[in-house]
Amino acid sequence: MITGGLVDIQVNGFAGVDFNSSDLTPEVLDHALEVMLATGVTTCLPTIITAYPDELEARFTALDRCVNSSRLGPLMCPGYHLEGPFLNPAQGFSGCHPAGAMTAADPALVTHLQSKIKRPILLTTVAPEISGGLDFIRAMAAQSILVSIGHSSADFAMVEAAVQAGATMSTHLGNGLPQSLPKLDNPLFAQLGEDRLLATFIADGIHLPPKALKSLIRAKGFERSALVTDAVAAAAVPAGTYDFAGMRIERTGDGMVRLPGTTGLAGSSLRLDEAVRNLVRWNIASFEQAIEMASTRLLGALAPALRARKITLPHTEIEWSDSMAIRSVRIGRKIRNYN
Repeated sequence: MITGGLVDIQVNGFAGVDFNSSDLTPEVLDHALEVMLATGVTTCLPTIITAYPDELEARFTALDRCVNSSRLGPLMCPGYHLEGPFLNPAQGFSGCHPAGAMTAADPALVTHLQSKIKRPILLTTVAPEISGGLDFIRAMAAQSILVSIGHSSADFAMVEAAVQAGATMSTHLGNGLPQSLPKLDNPLFAQLGEDRLLATFIADGIHLPPKALKSLIRAKGFERSALVTDAVAAAAVPAGTYDFAGMRIERTGDGMVRLPGTTGLAGSSLRLDEAVRNLVRWNIASFEQAIEMASTRLLGALAPALRARKITLPHTEIEWSDSMAIRSVRIGRKIRNYN
């Protein structure tokens, strides 16, 4: 089976490497991207999470320097995803993000960060209900920067307003939410029912139980659903402790990633090729549908931002075995054979 390469628009780290580290080097980034390539991901948006402005600047400049001077970065990373600090700081919505660093939505911060780096911030996640949220979405849309709703308490009316302002996606829908919500008028139902939003899901069986994921995709509609990993440095490595955005996180034997001593999740250890296999094994989607959710659906979502910057992605190709294992990956002129 031959498909195009997979696309991960939310990846905080991989293979023991934290993309949120200001000490990142081109060599360790290349290691992470090489391992990611073996999972079929040929295009990714390294993701920086909530931090104070000086920390965001240090992390973005380190990441951008490493992407531009690495072997695989220029091929695989057309730009970046800023997930925060414009999120809802209330308990349950903030997740593992440091709530104290969350602020009112400020387009000037994005402009400042962009001025320090060469590659573009292509995607931002925002909670539209926070101060300045809707104006922020309008400002991003005017600059062809994609906006996704996430870590948000937005109800039906606020989701409608966010979409009218220019939001086009939902970040890891079903997560970044407290355990208790209003029965019907809540951010989950509001985003599920908004046909103009593309919803991304983490199909690891941990963030969303398989049957819950099946229900969510049925409600959202296959054509409006896509896959992300939300992977951190604990992905594609053994159980143990790893760094993530100034925190220590723990990967347990079952693949769960948490802050040690807590019950909250801190990203995932998911590989995107495994997410594809999971959807098929859980009878949620066919292989072709799962590939669409992990590849062409995301390319379509990114297209306006890429087109506005005249960014052309390299040709990509994956050869899969009948058991959905990856045999080879091509990106541009680079070919990797795995068995």
